[in-house]
Amino acid sequence: MVRGDGSDAGGVDPQQLWLNSDRPRKGRKPAFSRAAITAAAVALADAEGIDAVTMRRVASQVGAGVMSLYSYAPDKETLLQLMVDHVSGELSPPDPLTGDWRADLKAIAHAQRALMLRHPWLPTALFNRRWSLGPNTLAFLEHALAALRPTALDGGAKLEVFSLITGFAARLVADEIAQAALSASPERAAAEARYLAAVAADGHHPELAEALSAPVRPLTPDATFARLLDRMVDGLDAGS
Repeated sequence: MVRGDGSDAGGVDPQQLWLNSDRPRKGRKPAFSRAAITAAAVALADAEGIDAVTMRRVASQVGAGVMSLYSYAPDKETLLQLMVDHVSGELSPPDPLTGDWRADLKAIAHAQRALMLRHPWLPTALFNRRWSLGPNTLAFLEHALAALRPTALDGGAKLEVFSLITGFAARLVADEIAQAALSASPERAAAEARYLAAVAADGHHPELAEALSAPVRPLTPDATFARLLDRMVDGLDAGS
């Protein structure tokens, strides 16, 4: 997963991070592979959330000393880079392209949503960080750029579209997760509904009142994601 800007991975040289993929940075060879350490960090984040991922907790999960982890990931930001690329491997192999770039973009967005729902920490990890392109991320980006080949977009615009699609999926999944937490508290949901009804009736927000009085659309997460994705992708200008 990436937003398409190709920026660096914190203070780590991308070549050191990705091309020397399973080689410790210094010292004697650790007893654990980078893949095993990354998988343990992903499992911890899946179970307890991204805030639970610390070097000490991950070391405990794999039965290693904390210092041995630093041979592969000098800090948590680097570990997050490894985690994001690790789960991005679940996106491969992607569905074959159809030649209909809008349909293919939508399939890409749905695949990203499914990945983020399997790993609910992923939208948070993607927000407010700049990411290097690991091998799994690069493979999926290559697929997305190929999907956009039938358009007249130049390379920079194609990267922007992919960034837009990824950010869209991450934002909606984050909202979906937050709404699921809200629905688990009926009292809070009822309070939010009462508040909006009061605001709509106060006479100071006529546009909001009209919007809230419109027929209710299907509000299931699947339907909402598909509807908004259609609106966004179908409105893209493929010529500039």
